[in-house]
Amino acid sequence: MRSFLFAAAYWLLSVVYVLAALPMLLLPGRGPVGFVIKSYTRAMRLALRVFAGIKTTARGKDRLPEGAFIIAAKHQSWGDGFMVYPEVDNLAFVTGDHLEKIPLVGGILKKLGAIVIDTCGGGEKKAASLANGMSRVKEEGRRVLIYPEGHLAPVGYRFRYKPGVWHMQKAMDVPVVPVATNLGLFWQQEEHKKNPGEAVIEFLDPIPPGLSKDDFIERLTDAVETRSAELIAEARGTAPAKSILLPDPDKGEIGQPIPAKASA
Repeated sequence: MRSFLFAAAYWLLSVVYVLAALPMLLLPGRGPVGFVIKSYTRAMRLALRVFAGIKTTARGKDRLPEGAFIIAAKHQSWGDGFMVYPEVDNLAFVTGDHLEKIPLVGGILKKLGAIVIDTCGGGEKKAASLANGMSRVKEEGRRVLIYPEGHLAPVGYRFRYKPGVWHMQKAMDVPVVPVATNLGLFWQQEEHKKNPGEAVIEFLDPIPPGLSKDDFIERLTDAVETRSAELIAEARGTAPAKSILLPDPDKGEIGQPIPAKASA
């Protein structure tokens, strides 16, 4: 029943806030539509608590630097964005161009200044769309949210972290803030079922620019995966377990099969 009630609230809130955002597209600047979207994410977190029994907590906000920076977050759940977006001002985000195809959403993404990646045009077009987006947000002094795994990972698993975030940091010359989470315990990937409990995101110590690509990816992966495992263990009351690397479907890798479901 909890899951059903939240699903109903999810779709109702989504429709209401999309419609509320549309008139804001006619106003100058990102402020009005940004206010609506931030209100939407806060309403969604309230719905998680009221209907699904999921309390949401953000830790480590005192670690966020001033000015522009990049947020590189663990991606366990469709709800990850609802956890991060309300906590960071002046936030842009990286998304695939599939969202532009959803009626009315494309205009909102453009107004928000999202970095929309060309997912159908091959590596060169992806890189070009990312570079264009980075150039724009750097000029505007904004913060950028990206999920460096590129896929939703079940609890206890991870995908290989992609180097795009390193290229972003190199181009923008700003710190990267790793973000750990245990939200997948309570809202797993895109699953309908929700499990009550306390979902946590934690902003970790920023990684300064200047590291080599390999050193950066190693440091980012270790920070996010280690702390995520600790948050998962904290919620479960168990010892932390090292995450299992999954094959990258984008590269046709083979190996450990992706589990259909992960135990909460």
